[in-house]
Amino acid sequence: MGFFSRKKREKPQNSLSTSKSFFWGGSTSGPFVNENTAMQNAAVYACVRVISEAIASLPLHVYRYEDTGTKLLPGHSLYNLLHNAPNPEMTSFVFRETLMSHLLLYGNAYAQIIRDGGGRVLALYPLLPNKTDVWRGPDGQIYYTYWRNTDESRPDGKSGGVTLSKDDVLHIPGLSFDGLVGYSPIALAKNAVGMAIATEDYGASFFANNANPGGILEHPGTLKNPDQIRAAWETLYKGGSRSHRIAVLEEGLKFHAISVPPEEAQFLETRKFQLNEIARIFRIPPHMVGDLEKSSFSNIEQQSMEFVKYTLDPWVVRWEQAMHQSLLLPSEKAALVIKFNLDGLLRGDYATRMNGYAIGRQNGWLSANDIRRLENMNEIPPEDGGDLYLVNGNMVKLADAGAAYTKQSSQNKGVSDS
Repeated sequence: MGFFSRKKREKPQNSLSTSKSFFWGGSTSGPFVNENTAMQNAAVYACVRVISEAIASLPLHVYRYEDTGTKLLPGHSLYNLLHNAPNPEMTSFVFRETLMSHLLLYGNAYAQIIRDGGGRVLALYPLLPNKTDVWRGPDGQIYYTYWRNTDESRPDGKSGGVTLSKDDVLHIPGLSFDGLVGYSPIALAKNAVGMAIATEDYGASFFANNANPGGILEHPGTLKNPDQIRAAWETLYKGGSRSHRIAVLEEGLKFHAISVPPEEAQFLETRKFQLNEIARIFRIPPHMVGDLEKSSFSNIEQQSMEFVKYTLDPWVVRWEQAMHQSLLLPSEKAALVIKFNLDGLLRGDYATRMNGYAIGRQNGWLSANDIRRLENMNEIPPEDGGDLYLVNGNMVKLADAGAAYTKQSSQNKGVSDS
């Protein structure tokens, strides 16, 4: 026993709480970082807004698998909820923008599912991630507890937790260590965000003092009330509204500036680096948050396409799979699919699109109506040739190559023999 005695292991807790308080808090550069302070930084706000608005603006449809491909189902009950309005209080754009901002700031997005007696979805309402806990019950199932405040709508006006089953919650987790609850990008990268906040605070305090550096007051003797002299100096000369006053130094007082000038502290370079650092966290091309230093006409279109492929597409897949798992009935999952349409974001410029359409049209795999649908134009009636697939007359099958020459040679030989 004694030194080699083993301590009894505590029982495991069936909790998957989204409270990651050990990640939040002070950064190495000083400022306190959480989702609210992070959003006050221009770079974080811009990145969250770019991704949230991009996801919210994408067309979202319900399709059915068929032998010839997929067919749009505008009459399905989910189509109106996802495409138009998930609940009477918000549009589809606002709903998706809200959930996506939750994903980017908290690492999780939750929405309560309201169903009818048959299990079909009637409405979706977003839930705040910082008020939602995830835990596993004695039956092994996942449950969600949403903690409501007294200011939220409730008949009795009391606060408390509401427990929801897995079937009643649409949960979209971000990057996760356990596959169930996501981690906040802001919390994991709090030092980078804290550095950006610190540089902003430095610039604000520097210019609040009208770009006058701090310093020390030197006295040849011993002062009885140094705090009183310091307070009097700050009252007279500290702050932009008190700048450019003439200081009168008595009794041998001398002022020495000791602050590091911004150019020596590389203030602008640090701010620019932190902008790129935060853009790197969210995988945003710098030109989309206002940094055009390395962008040009030749590469900005390619960067925008890479943003769709490497930034939006992973989020889109998370959304699609979560909605397929939580919103479709078990009998519908094999036949239906919920998908975003990214074609609009992947389209090139006008000249590039027209060249591509011309190639498809001349090679017989695009009709006039196929092209007009891609350009959101009215279709040509079939009787006017809108659905015809055409090929160039000078293109023949490999087996028929030279057939016309052989036929002509045979005819000429027959004439000469006669």
